[in-house]
Amino acid sequence: MSYLEVVNLCKEFKGQPILQNINLSLEKGKIYGFFGRNASGKTMLFRAISGLIKPTEGYIMIDKKILHKDMSFPNSIGVIIENPGFWDYYTGLENLKILASIKRIISVKDIKLSMNRVGLDPEDKRTFKKYSLGMKQRLGIAQAIMEKPELIVLDEPTNALDEQGINLVRTILLEEKNRGALVLIASHNKEDIELLSDTKYKMDSGRLSLFIEH
Repeated sequence: MSYLEVVNLCKEFKGQPILQNINLSLEKGKIYGFFGRNASGKTMLFRAISGLIKPTEGYIMIDKKILHKDMSFPNSIGVIIENPGFWDYYTGLENLKILASIKRIISVKDIKLSMNRVGLDPEDKRTFKKYSLGMKQRLGIAQAIMEKPELIVLDEPTNALDEQGINLVRTILLEEKNRGALVLIASHNKEDIELLSDTKYKMDSGRLSLFIEH
């Protein structure tokens, strides 16, 4: 049974079509991979699903609720779109505690566990500004999974990671899938898409097509 429905989704910006008649029906407990060239529309589709931009036409329904009608944002979502944004002069743990204070559904223990899962030390006193690019990406993954969301939307989840980090993130995403989450990933790393995805989609010029390997 589908958890996420995208129906005839179109988005225009300054008169230019960015997303064109997108239709999707996606289930929980699966990973869906999206690939395509730069500016093909992947990030814009993820922004729309995350509630960050409003459709010009069509609608998005998540758990039987229509985005921008029944809710402003998905009720249970973890997101990374482009570079993870955090407060430079707080530690990783402090950053995640601030974000967790919005919903107040997880404990400090849960936050530390999510940091451990991605290979970060919760007791590290370095501020985010002093993190390497790979550490910043790991912290982004930690915030996306820490509240055990039903929907996880990740644009380039293995960006800036070394081989060990890439393998760790892939393991985490499979664990989240097995937990029952619906996971969407867009990646330039073809291996991410091939190894993780139950279903693959190709985007080109704002149009989406099911990718079937021959």
